[in-house]
Amino acid sequence: MDIFALFTTRVIEALRADYPQLEDELLARVVVEPPRDPAHGDLSTNAAMVVAKPLGKNPREVASGLVERFKSAPDVTSVDVAGPGFINFRLADSIWHQVLQAVGAQGENFGRSDLGKGERVNVEFVSANPTGPMHVGHTRGAVFGDALASLMAWSGYDVTREYYINDTGGQTIILGQSAMLRYREALGETIEIPPGFYPGDYLVPVGKALASEYGKSLLDMPEHEAVLIAREAALAAMMDLVKADLAQLNIHHEVFFSERTLHGQGGDIQTTLDWLREEGMVYEGRLEPPKGKTPEEWEDREQTLFRATDYGDDTDRALIKSDGSYTYFAADIAYHRNKYLRGFKHMINVLGADHSGYVKRLQAAVKAVSKGEADIDVRICQLVRLLKNGEPFKMSKRSGDLVTLADVVDEVGADATRFMLLFRRNDASMDFDFALVKEQTRDNPVFYVQYAHARACSIFRTAERDMPELDVSPIALAGAELELLGSAADIELIRLLGAWPRTVAAATIAHEPHRIAFYVHELAGALHGFWAKGKDDPQLRFVNPSSPKLTLARLALVDAVRQVIRNGLGILGVSAPEELS
Repeated sequence: MDIFALFTTRVIEALRADYPQLEDELLARVVVEPPRDPAHGDLSTNAAMVVAKPLGKNPREVASGLVERFKSAPDVTSVDVAGPGFINFRLADSIWHQVLQAVGAQGENFGRSDLGKGERVNVEFVSANPTGPMHVGHTRGAVFGDALASLMAWSGYDVTREYYINDTGGQTIILGQSAMLRYREALGETIEIPPGFYPGDYLVPVGKALASEYGKSLLDMPEHEAVLIAREAALAAMMDLVKADLAQLNIHHEVFFSERTLHGQGGDIQTTLDWLREEGMVYEGRLEPPKGKTPEEWEDREQTLFRATDYGDDTDRALIKSDGSYTYFAADIAYHRNKYLRGFKHMINVLGADHSGYVKRLQAAVKAVSKGEADIDVRICQLVRLLKNGEPFKMSKRSGDLVTLADVVDEVGADATRFMLLFRRNDASMDFDFALVKEQTRDNPVFYVQYAHARACSIFRTAERDMPELDVSPIALAGAELELLGSAADIELIRLLGAWPRTVAAATIAHEPHRIAFYVHELAGALHGFWAKGKDDPQLRFVNPSSPKLTLARLALVDAVRQVIRNGLGILGVSAPEELS
């Protein structure tokens, strides 16, 4: 039960009854939401201000008419006009009790919706070069992308998680050369790793595997052939390592797309360029030097250019380098055309902080290759600074000069890693304090939320201990006399539960899973606050042996809070323990 969606429908129906000439497109702008100041009521709507001008009326005049319609509603205790034409509602306790009943009835499905209507969406995230283990710089994007995919699926989208394997180019040759050094090391040679190569111990097993399979035969081959063999072995091993690292955070992709499939004779890049030419989206021309480059530093030549500015980009983009090879952007266009041809009209790319300049060019590419049918949202994840007790933290580095994803998970666990990385907007830089996320205090957000779920479970154990004759089964909870929940504390907590469906929908539309983390943290705080009030006021205790009926109703409330916290943590990929050690 989405109380905001319910009243939006009722407000629109009232407008249609009074003004049948209003069009659906206009009425779609009507919003019912919590008022900025809770003292103004439970709900507020902009309806009168949306329709007043097209009707040629004063907003307060329209609002007054709506107020008259709702004054007689049995579940509305008061309704009034505020400011230039806002309408504020105060609801009867009975409607909040209906919300609580809905949570109990829908359980793990409370807050789910068909917002996405089964439409397919491709969420591409991580996509790190397969040249080593996942490092901390990749971790935030990995967690964000996975949580966003879960959020979209929760709201009715058909979601595919995709990883783009950048398995071509110079860095893969260097990987092969680095693996060859480890191969020589495995054969007993003393090696020295030159600058620019990959120094991490993670290539040692690759070298040993090559030595085991090939003996010394790679040394007798032409160097470039041996390097290609070593490259293939290293790439396969690195992808296994990447998948294992991601699995530590319970992240699993449905699709691993190899960049190599875009290259070669008849590959998607050439096919895409031919198509772009046929569509008039490519021309031969010259580009101005980029900002900061002098004409002497810039190769002024005629080249193959994509008309990116026709699709919202700041400049047209080169597709072929001076040596005849394709640019990275040519591969990007072909890759996103491939996504579109696979049936994805909604795409989300999660990129690191150093890719902010890619946003407009990717949007232009998708608009062009789909002829405006598809859309893409490029989400940038800003940097994470590692701290301990507020000071920069240098961890032991097992992989060259990198702090790995595995290092972070080993230090604080998967739950803390995921929640803390989601407890801030993705486009804001953040500090990750290892000391804080290990504390069992309210200052540690993940502990605070998990403790609320554990506390809710503990309340049920207390009821079973102190009131063994009380039936607290799901059937009994469903039949609790919820009308007994009439205190301000009861209604405040239920009101927050009622905001869950709207929170999920808003987070889905905005592609912002941090809203879920914020919500469950607020809900946890409300439960902890209620529990604290019960220490001073016996009538607010969750378990009161002298009032079995009230206790059962309160347990229904606690169970609903427990369920919604579990739902929210599930979207975030964080566990909801019943006890904390």
